[in-house]
Amino acid sequence: MVSPRGIGTFVVWDYLVFAGMLLISAAIGIYYAFAGGGQQTSRDFLMGGRSMTAVPVAMSLTASFMSAVTVLGTPSEVYRFGAIFSIFAITYFFVVVLSAEVFLPVFYKLGITSTNEYLGLRFNKYVRLCGTILFIVQTILYTGIVIYAPALALNQVTGFNLWGAVVATGVVCTFYCTMGGLKAVIWTDVFQVGIMVAGFASLIIQAALIQGGIGTILNDAYNGARLNFWNFNPNPLQRHTFWTIVIGGTFTWTSVYGVNQSQVQRYISCKNRFQAKMSLYINLVALWLILTCTVLCGLALYSRYRDCDPWTAKKVSAPDQLMPYLALDILQDYPGLPGLFVACAYSGTLSTVSSSINALAAVTLEDLVKSRFQSLSERSLSWISQGMSVLFGALCIGMAALASLMGALLQAALSIFGMVGGPLLGLFALGILVPFANSIGALVGLLAGFTISLWVGIGAQLYPPLPERTMPLSLETYGCNSTYNGTDWMTTTEVPFSTSAFQVYNVERTPLMDNWYSLSYLYFSTVGTLVTLFVGMLISLSTGGRKQNIDPRFLLTKEDFLSNFDIFKKKKQVLDYKSHPIEDDGTDNPGFNHIELNCTDQSGKINGTRL
Repeated sequence: MVSPRGIGTFVVWDYLVFAGMLLISAAIGIYYAFAGGGQQTSRDFLMGGRSMTAVPVAMSLTASFMSAVTVLGTPSEVYRFGAIFSIFAITYFFVVVLSAEVFLPVFYKLGITSTNEYLGLRFNKYVRLCGTILFIVQTILYTGIVIYAPALALNQVTGFNLWGAVVATGVVCTFYCTMGGLKAVIWTDVFQVGIMVAGFASLIIQAALIQGGIGTILNDAYNGARLNFWNFNPNPLQRHTFWTIVIGGTFTWTSVYGVNQSQVQRYISCKNRFQAKMSLYINLVALWLILTCTVLCGLALYSRYRDCDPWTAKKVSAPDQLMPYLALDILQDYPGLPGLFVACAYSGTLSTVSSSINALAAVTLEDLVKSRFQSLSERSLSWISQGMSVLFGALCIGMAALASLMGALLQAALSIFGMVGGPLLGLFALGILVPFANSIGALVGLLAGFTISLWVGIGAQLYPPLPERTMPLSLETYGCNSTYNGTDWMTTTEVPFSTSAFQVYNVERTPLMDNWYSLSYLYFSTVGTLVTLFVGMLISLSTGGRKQNIDPRFLLTKEDFLSNFDIFKKKKQVLDYKSHPIEDDGTDNPGFNHIELNCTDQSGKINGTRL
């Protein structure tokens, strides 16, 4: 092994590569602001005119999923806890199948823009409003972490200006979202996925050259107990086991892919349902590729620093800084490549933030503006959409300031998705899968699921689980050429994985802390979903849920599955935008109010109410 020298610093070429990535992203926004007559209607702006095809949407889904949280958090996760993280490959398969076969058919046939419109149609306007508020809070919180955390990690290692990077990221995202709408978001995502893969590839190739090949990296990982794939311990308190990742991970990520507006908005912008489903299945292959890259980077980190851990040796102050540290260490002889890695991390940030801003604008317009101001013209709605993009861009930058109080990056982000996403997943599953569920059951179930999720989630932040639950692996410093000679690796793990500013230290551990609050963070979503479903069904049954007459289009039916085979028929019907008629009966939502666009089916009959 080549002994580590001092790490390099950022040079002009690195800044140029980074600036180039930002400029190209902004240019795509400008192009779609004017291409094809620009964003004339809110439908063009928020849904890309429902004209997208599978491949760019699949790349966009991957980019949104793969924030800087993934780029920086996953390799340091593998470095500290081992390659068991790669079991997520199985999880992603289940997530994509559930999203494509359970949630997509219902959302697509209704032709909705906001997923919360479904809640209004299936239940009532109050359930819809709850879904809207929870989504907005969840997304702004998560986006704050996504902007701030990578900026902090990169600032402390590369000297990149912290708030300069935060504001630049937020402003560029807001600019191209506001100018080009969903089409700009999707095509910048395609470009950013390319940057991310290039960043990962440069690191993996150079690490393999320096360490003596992939075989050496895997051998070092094996000797360091990092190839710990098969932990079948059923204990739900163990942070990562096969079961927590497959079961808990499936619930956590289905709440993102199945019902989260940021992801759903992309695949229902496809021109037909076959393309929408294909976008999810192509995305699965891309997710596996990205997972392979991040796990390999984590193993390369371990191979490089197995006898001199930079974190224990105080060369970096947090695990999230290990990846930029590695980039400056092994790529310093190639000006521009460290900049490529930083561009890779920030591409993750841009893609996630832009999808969040676009989704927030869509939800606010559809759920809060259109339902109250029904006389607005399409041009006015388009201007309001763009104004919302600017507003939410500013809010997300503001939220980044608060995110500095949050703890370790990957877990904090997934915990937020679990605490809020779980109950929302339960709510949508109740509507789509349970014919007798009614609005009272939905509201009470959502409230119960959210309360339980919040209780365990906040408890885990205040009283983090002990190291025997998180099971960090040994990190050594005996090979470091410095005055620091700490070899007791437990010193690196006495402060548990979550580093929230709200932690309570030196408190006597109670059974509640050691059991309930020590539940694996991946189960937060599972608990929220199951409580929402269970309570929702009980309350619905006891409040006359069986007596209601539900329109079958609001439920998952056998025809939805059989329609997978429509592609083999010569004639297929493509459902147009908002083609669901509002009927007097069959729904449980008398208070729901909506504007429909006129659309003609093949018989020439007009559906929907007139504007």
